Amino acid sequence: MTGEHLGAITTNVEPDVLTGAYVSTKQLLDLRFRAGHAATQTSVTRTGSQAGLRLSKHKGRGIDFAEVRQYQPGDDIRSIDWRVTARKNSPHTKVFREERESPALLFVDQTQPMFFGSVQRLKSVAVAELAGRLAWQVTDHGDRVGGLVLDRETHHMFRPFRTVKATGRFLQQVATSNRLLQKPEAVVDQEAAAANLQSALNDLIQLKQQRFRVFIIADLVGCPDLINKLWQEALPRIARKHQVTIMQVGDPLDQQLPPAGFYSVSQGDSQLNFHSGSLSAREAYAEAYRLREDAVKGLRRTPSINYLGFSTADTNWDRRNLGLASGGRATL
Repeated sequence: MTGEHLGAITTNVEPDVLTGAYVSTKQLLDLRFRAGHAATQTSVTRTGSQAGLRLSKHKGRGIDFAEVRQYQPGDDIRSIDWRVTARKNSPHTKVFREERESPALLFVDQTQPMFFGSVQRLKSVAVAELAGRLAWQVTDHGDRVGGLVLDRETHHMFRPFRTVKATGRFLQQVATSNRLLQKPEAVVDQEAAAANLQSALNDLIQLKQQRFRVFIIADLVGCPDLINKLWQEALPRIARKHQVTIMQVGDPLDQQLPPAGFYSVSQGDSQLNFHSGSLSAREAYAEAYRLREDAVKGLRRTPSINYLGFSTADTNWDRRNLGLASGGRATL
């Protein structure tokens, strides 16, 4: 959707986020060295020299009790089981093992409806940045990360790997798909878009490995009804086997109409002129958004689904902790 005012990208502030209409591969790679991201790395509590040996703040994950065995030189004396030691009259210690790995899989929406924004940047740019920040946090803390990039033509699946090179390839595809977006010359074929999304969701549903951390980085609230129905049906199925976090990316103009005035909005050959000063129209517009948002938030009632809200108007993501440094849930 474009228009004299509705499609404008304002940059009255100097944000600590990527801005504009497009992102480059270099920008996504450079996110690894952002100051805010580096600060989160220091919050990891290590229990050994190898990656993955750390305490986890995530409920249901972390260090599990394995057995009690006779004390051996080098064992942590804090793990001594004093009851067994007293009963057998020789030192015995508790042995723990880390719960099996849970790789991260990032679903990144770079479809045509994301090519919109009124403050700082487009939704597609905000989604790409979130994907970059998440991917680097997971990689730099020794976990595997992969993803699925959905663009205007098809989708691209990346198996989870633990290397910087693999994360770079994934983010390169995010940037490439982002560059395919452009001002629409015709109305988007919703049936074709739905078929493309359905194919991508089927790949997620059919994942053989259990317990991925799946991050859906998209605008589920602002999507058309046909697309929304697919999400509502697929997410509970995905959550049966995986931990799902919805990272909802919206724009201020999604929630309320612009200030009172006459506006011209165009999409392809279609054009609509309207006046945004009607109180009833403004209330109806805002209420429609709230209903759609409540429906998406309602998915949290499904076990293993979390919800986080983001906006193109957010000015400093370096100060927002994604909660992944310890392998835990994303919290903001």
